[in-house]
Amino acid sequence: MSNSAVVIKRHFRELSVAAVFGVLLLVLAVIAPGFFSRQQLLTTLTAAAPVLIAACGMTLVIVCRQIDISIGSQFALCSMIAGLLAKAGLPMPVVALGAIASGGAMGAFNGALVAGLGLPSIVVTLATMVTWREALRWSREGEFVKDLPDHFQWFGLGQGGGQGVILIGAMLVFGVLVLAMKHLSAGRYVYAVGADRESARLAGIRPGAVTFVVFVIIGGLVGLAALLNAIRFADVDPKTGTGLELQAIAAAVIGGVAISGGRGNLWGVLAGVLLLASIAPALVFLQMPPQWEKAIQGAIILLAVAVDGWRTRKEANIG
Repeated sequence: MSNSAVVIKRHFRELSVAAVFGVLLLVLAVIAPGFFSRQQLLTTLTAAAPVLIAACGMTLVIVCRQIDISIGSQFALCSMIAGLLAKAGLPMPVVALGAIASGGAMGAFNGALVAGLGLPSIVVTLATMVTWREALRWSREGEFVKDLPDHFQWFGLGQGGGQGVILIGAMLVFGVLVLAMKHLSAGRYVYAVGADRESARLAGIRPGAVTFVVFVIIGGLVGLAALLNAIRFADVDPKTGTGLELQAIAAAVIGGVAISGGRGNLWGVLAGVLLLASIAPALVFLQMPPQWEKAIQGAIILLAVAVDGWRTRKEANIG
């Protein structure tokens, strides 16, 4: 088998998602060239950047054979904390640190219950999802954080400069995580624990510690994503982040991350995020009903899960 054939086989899912995304862009280029206007592309990419950061964190969790469905609630809470800190007159570096630290603290809480007490992550994060969201609803009663200082929205750089910061920040985070997962021992530990927890333990890896750190990382990433999303608006909405967990999981699964853990890479997740982010604006330019967005996303997710199941069964038969 040639080297190119081996590469295609190894990265079949990622290449498939990239191909679908390319076909979508080609259709838009022919039918709706307005999609490629500078402002439209910047708007789409800026909205997708926080989702990419959250999806990268979700990828680490799924590769570790866990799940976190509380990130939407964490996102909302971190957004509100960032807004309140900024309204109190604190400088933006402190606001950013507060958002990231609060996300990391919530991730650590989840990690302690999952890794420390051995509780199922789906149960733990379902409980914290409801707890964080209801606590926010009780404390804010739906009230936005308003009258934010000028240095909060777009970091005080104006829309163009703020969008640039968001995109550069997201790509830096993405690049660091790609390198860490590929070249650092810590990244290989995540794959090892997700592939076979007991074998990882026998090899000298501490699965509990790896799991705990992964939850802390996703919490911190969600805090950063919340900050980068919040600065796009004049006010902070306490209901923000609704459905983020589904977007992040969908992007990871579509991008080739195995739901059974132990397999997947962030390049596929990037393709998944871009594909999902392009559906809504594409429907607008194609003059199709916006209600189709969820149906199309659902169909793509089902197809991705079916392909993953087929691939897993094929590998099992070969083994």
